Amino acid sequence: MAKPPSNRKKAISAASSDSTLPDDQDLEQNPALATITVSAVEVPELREEEQRDRLLLERKVERAFFEAGKALMELRDRKLYRSTHKTFEKYCRDRFGHNRRQSYLLMDAAVIFDNLEQKCDRSDHILPTNEWQIRPLSKLDPDIQPEAWEQAVESANGKVPSHRIVKDVVQRIMERTQVPNTYPIGEVCQILAKDNPELRGKGGCWAIVSAVNDFSCSVRMWDGEYAVGLQHLKSYDYLPAECQQMRQISDRISRVYFDSLEETVKSLLQSLGKVNRPYLTAVEEKLLTLLESEYGKKP
Repeated sequence: MAKPPSNRKKAISAASSDSTLPDDQDLEQNPALATITVSAVEVPELREEEQRDRLLLERKVERAFFEAGKALMELRDRKLYRSTHKTFEKYCRDRFGHNRRQSYLLMDAAVIFDNLEQKCDRSDHILPTNEWQIRPLSKLDPDIQPEAWEQAVESANGKVPSHRIVKDVVQRIMERTQVPNTYPIGEVCQILAKDNPELRGKGGCWAIVSAVNDFSCSVRMWDGEYAVGLQHLKSYDYLPAECQQMRQISDRISRVYFDSLEETVKSLLQSLGKVNRPYLTAVEEKLLTLLESEYGKKP
């Protein structure tokens, strides 16, 4: 005997055929069924005036570190800090929160930026946008810096190169132009700062070579040991006996010096560390002997 047709199935079938949109219950159970309507918003093109303003403002942002460095140089050179601070370094720390290195890095970067702006191909208009990018260029002579920057721009496919790219280019140039390290241990050399911020205040000091590397020397100055590139050293060409005499003077100064010395004593030792002759005068000898006696470091 045949079963009567099911009204329930027909009802479901009818409901399925009559409705194509999910109801609220379906949406709660499966949010993926929801339809999101997005209205297209037309973004108007920049007017010519707006485009000029954008480029001008972008250039100001890119040159911010350059302007900061130039301003710091003027503040330092004109001593405009003197009404409130005794030293430029303390002024920068109190006023801008800079450590000594940060201020000088910005000033050095401003000099390099100015050099690039004057000598690089103006048709490219690819210039640094921050100090970190061009810091490696400080190791090169100003005449070579534009060449290195243009090589770095080329390596970056015509864009502003990163610090790493610039550093790699500088390293290749230094290796290409580097002369062999001929300084012997014990040689007396003069420090040539050449805008190297790490040697700030050391220009003109004499130093004793204590170790020889491929592209640098470890040297001992009046206040400690430093690693110095060959481009920052110049031999005094002293005779062996004169070098020996300077090593003895260096040893005596090293025994007296320590970080907590009074500033006047440090200044005196620094002046002895800048003598450009292989001996001390009678007065200098008496002063050093007095310091050795005062601080109990006389051998």
